[in-house]
Amino acid sequence: MQTIKLIIFDLDGTLSDSLADLTDATNQVRRHFNMADLTAEHVRKLVGEGARKLLERALPGASEDEIEEGLRIFLAYNNTHIADKTRLYPGVKEALDELKKRGKLLAVISNKNVALCQKLLAVLGVDGYFAAVLGADSLPFRKPSPAPVLKLLADFSISADEALMVGDSINDIAAGKGAGVTTVGCSYGYGDEGDIIGADYRINALPGLLELPI
Repeated sequence: MQTIKLIIFDLDGTLSDSLADLTDATNQVRRHFNMADLTAEHVRKLVGEGARKLLERALPGASEDEIEEGLRIFLAYNNTHIADKTRLYPGVKEALDELKKRGKLLAVISNKNVALCQKLLAVLGVDGYFAAVLGADSLPFRKPSPAPVLKLLADFSISADEALMVGDSINDIAAGKGAGVTTVGCSYGYGDEGDIIGADYRINALPGLLELPI
């Protein structure tokens, strides 16, 4: 990666496998509304655009007030149980170590609220790797908008051709493409096969990033 200076990562489904905890938080809300639990596979199809969108899909027919109430329950539960079952994907820490040794700037852009991102990264022991963390509430626009990517490019005075966006969902690829950066799709995350079809590169595990001819 001789020309790449900044590598931006998605969090859930890219660095961390948090599906079990997200499923538990979702079902905590559904139980509050006397609804049956969803499977992890069902919840997998709902994630990617933040907690509100997840709940709008998980609570069909709910009013705006009920969505707001559910969101409070979800965020409170997620904060308390941020990493009961969440783990880094295999090879993530080793890949981050190597990228830092190569002098790369690393950052995170997630559609999870930024405080939860920071807490999760800290609990998983990788918060010290990232020069910046942007969450759903960091800017007026979130992925798939390119706005968060463009902000990091501006903040670090890095051109689009010197940056990489790594993620498992269509929102990650769209945000990266919209900002003009090179995109890497992670096939092991929560997205479907079609979500990353437009990515410039594809990897089956995060250490595969180290082998890309960029």
